[in-house]
Parts: sequence; structure tokens; C-alpha cells
Amino acid sequence: MAKIYTSYADIVADIHDNATLLVGGFGLVGIPENLIIALRDKGVKNLTVVSNNCGVDNWGLGLLLREKQIKKMVSSYVGENKEFERQFLSGELEVELTPQGTLAERVRAGGAGIPAFYTPAGVGTPIAEGREVRDFNGKEYLLEHAITGDFALIKAWKADKMGNLVFRKTAQNFNPMMAAAGKITIVEVEEIVEIGELDPEHIHTPSVYVQRVIQAPSFEKRIERRTVRS
Repeated sequence: MAKIYTSYADIVADIHDNATLLVGGFGLVGIPENLIIALRDKGVKNLTVVSNNCGVDNWGLGLLLREKQIKKMVSSYVGENKEFERQFLSGELEVELTPQGTLAERVRAGGAGIPAFYTPAGVGTPIAEGREVRDFNGKEYLLEHAITGDFALIKAWKADKMGNLVFRKTAQNFNPMMAAAGKITIVEVEEIVEIGELDPEHIHTPSVYVQRVIQAPSFEKRIERRTVRS
């Protein structure tokens, strides 16, 4: 059974310098925004962060980036964060760019206990330089290693008191696979319900993958890029 917390400071208290974090979300959708703020306030340093992207300049993982708390990003998209670009080009930030589908599968494999797999994505590109490539049935495939993390930071819609999770619409994105691949999975939710209130057929992440849950006081749910008609 997951432990229910009421304090953000307590729920991230043992996240240490040099930890590897798996962080759910896509753009600003489904990001564990309050957990990220708690980490910023804690001041933990030299983090390796695995996430689809690094938020924007002043929100999401961009808050940790701004405070120089991240030493390495493993991600697939960086286009909305100018500070990310600046730190990378100046040599302040190590970046491992990974095709988006490959990133998802590397994390999924880590959660499933699969150490590595072959994929055609990246063959013949700079991503494959110095890497193992094998031929299967006349087609080349690149070896990719699975990803796991010390902690996974997840945002879900609902949890019951056992830690079973339900995600809402596109906020599901990377969150379930990150939850499975973290040694300790920390989840913030909009609502905590009693055991038995969630339909078992609607549960996306079973409680076996979840160690800690906290109900957030609020979510801002910012828009990553706002476009309007003139």
C-alpha cells in the first residue's frame, strides 16, 4: 500500500544530489508541477533528469534548470526552452537527445525488466555513431539500453489509498511508463479516493508501482504555447 503524504517537503525529503529522476509529462501537460517546485525549494543538485522535454523557461522542469540543479537531460524535444539551449551551447548542461518513440520504449523496457532492445530509429544518423548496429532480415537496427531511475515523479488525476492511479486524457502520456521504471515512484494527484471507488478496468497504473502519493492543493495547468486569431 502506498504511503499518503500531506507535506511536499516530506515526500521529496530523501531525493538526493546526483539522483536520476524520471519525470512524466509532455510539454506542460501532465507534469508533476508541485513536486518540481518542492525539489527547487529543497535545492537538490546535479540531477540527471529523464523526461520528454524540459518544460519552459519559467515553469515545469525549467525551474530546476534555471537554478542549475540539473546536470544532464535525457529527452527528445527541447524547442520551447531558451535557457535549455543556452546551457547546452555553453557546455553547462549535458544532453542526451533520443528519438521520442525510442525514449518511451527505453523507459517502458526498464519498467518491464528488459535490459536492451533493437530499433530502426536513429540508424544512419549521428545518434548511431559509435553504437552497436545489427542486421535482422536485411534491415539494420540500433541497440538501445533500457532506462530506470532512482525516483519517478508522476502526475495523475485520481489515486485510491492503495496507490492505484487513473490518468485523464492526454495527461496520461509518459506518466505510466515512468511510474513503472522508478525505484521509488512519487505521485501527486488531483483527488484521493477510498479503496474500491476506482473501477479496476479503468486503472492505468497499479499500486504495485507506486510508493508515495500526495493530493495537490492546486494545479496551474499552464499553456505551453498560446496562439490566437488576429
